[in-house]
Parts: sequence; C-alpha cells; structure tokens
Amino acid sequence: MTDPSSGTARSAGTSSADDIPIAYVPDRPQMRETPEQLRARIPGWGVDLDPADRPSSPKLQYSPDTTGAHWRFPDRQPGADGRERSIEHAFVTPVFGTAQPLHGLSGAIRALAYRRFSEARLAHWLLLVVGDRVDAWGAHLRSFASLHPDNPGTETGVLSELTASGTARSGRSDRRHQLLDPLIVGGPWVAGAGAAFLGVRKVVRALRG
Repeated sequence: MTDPSSGTARSAGTSSADDIPIAYVPDRPQMRETPEQLRARIPGWGVDLDPADRPSSPKLQYSPDTTGAHWRFPDRQPGADGRERSIEHAFVTPVFGTAQPLHGLSGAIRALAYRRFSEARLAHWLLLVVGDRVDAWGAHLRSFASLHPDNPGTETGVLSELTASGTARSGRSDRRHQLLDPLIVGGPWVAGAGAAFLGVRKVVRALRG
C-alpha cells in the first residue's frame, strides 16, 4: 500500500474513486459480488438484509447527510512520518496520539510488532505485551534510582487482598483468583529481589576470594 498523495499504487482496500482507504471515507465500499451472486453461492447469505429483522434498526441506516461532517476526508495531522502503523493500513490514521512516543528497547519491540506482523497475527499482540512489560520494568528500575522508588507491597495491591476490604468483602466475583493474584502480581518482584540478592552475594564472594 502507498500513500494516496503519491498516486503510485492502489491497494485492494481502497476506494475506486481516489485511492483513499474506505475506512476513512463516508461512501459505502463497493461489493465485488452482487447480493444475488452471493445468495446463490452461499446458502443463507443475506438473511439480515431486511432492516426489520435487525434489533438495532434504524441506527444501522446509512444517512451521510445527518452526520454534520463538513469534509469528505478529514484533514491529515502533520508528523505522521515514522509513526507506528499497522500494515493493514495504507497510511497512519488522520488523527493519532503523540503523548507516548516509542522509546528505548520497548519502543523497538513495539515497532517490530507493527512493521512485521498483521493485527490478525498472535505475534503482533504478544510483542506489544512484551514491549509493555519491558517499559514497565524499565520504569520500575528507574524509580529505584530516585527519591521515591516504587513500593511493590502497596502499589501492586497485594497487601490489600489481606485486609478486611479484600478478603471479607462479600460478593466478590474474583474470589477464585485470590490465591493466584498475589503469586502472579508479586511473584516477579520476589523473583527479581531474589536474583538481585544472589547476584550481590556472588559478587561479594568473588571480591573476598
């Protein structure tokens, strides 16, 4: 896919009029097959074509004149170069956030997820989860170098599970998870502290030896 301003290519997901992806224009996408062809090829196709059969009708009715939009395609926000973009899209969405730019190792992991894998691939989402965890632990480590380090006991909510508001609260839907949550949430902190202790002890023994 290419940016429509270049005019060099047209992807299968763009409108036939002006190379703008159909997700961003008010026109309905043109079907490759007519309803009659689809109904003949796929048994039961189109059973919900009649709006009277849809519980959400009339909200599904297409009425472009009532949207209030004064443009056919929204103005493009500047600064899209280098922004993360799913490979399904021809270009970055017309409006995008800039408050959390990619940075460091976590940013490289997230960029790889967008650059290599479709949103339909599990690898895309797993890499985003890994990038999020790397970013979180980077923030945790940086906090220990500050005057206000993170407090795993209070900020993870593990201690609140042992209070009256945690264990004695009636009607909790997550009561089954109460034994697992401290292990899942607090386990990495305990493992990290243990690894740090063993590492320091090994260094101390090496220096003494």
